[in-house]
Amino acid sequence: MGLVCSSREEMQKMKNLGSIGSSGRLSAEECEDNEEISKLPISTFQSKEEEIERKKMEVREKVELQLGRAEEETRRLAQIWEELEVLDDPMRKEVAMVRKKIDLANRDLKPLGLNYQKKEKEYKEALEAFNEKNKEKAHLVATLVEMLTESERQRMKKLEELCKTIESMSLKP
Repeated sequence: MGLVCSSREEMQKMKNLGSIGSSGRLSAEECEDNEEISKLPISTFQSKEEEIERKKMEVREKVELQLGRAEEETRRLAQIWEELEVLDDPMRKEVAMVRKKIDLANRDLKPLGLNYQKKEKEYKEALEAFNEKNKEKAHLVATLVEMLTESERQRMKKLEELCKTIESMSLKP
């Protein structure tokens, strides 16, 4: 509102400048007014410059305040990010360690599994061979038992014959 009033005053003084006395010369009072009028635009300009500078400083302060807030928020977000990293990190390390152990176990299991299959096949073959030999042995044992039984029977028979022969010789005097 102060600017509007000063602009009106300026216009009034400018009008007064235009109305020079009838003699065509300015009176001392008019000269003072004239100087005042020429100083008026300068003071108006200076007051506007001061107002611009003041607003510029206000804007600068607001921008600096916003920058400060943004920097603080950036620090907070960085801190939160670090906390998140710390939370994820142990889990990632543990998971990676367990996965590595699983991979090592799989690597160890593969040749062991192949070895197991090979040994199992060998075991089955050996068991089959064992069972066949066992059957063969059982058959041979059975045959041996039969042969021994037959041999004993024949020997007993021969002994009985020999005993009869000796008895018959002993009875004949």
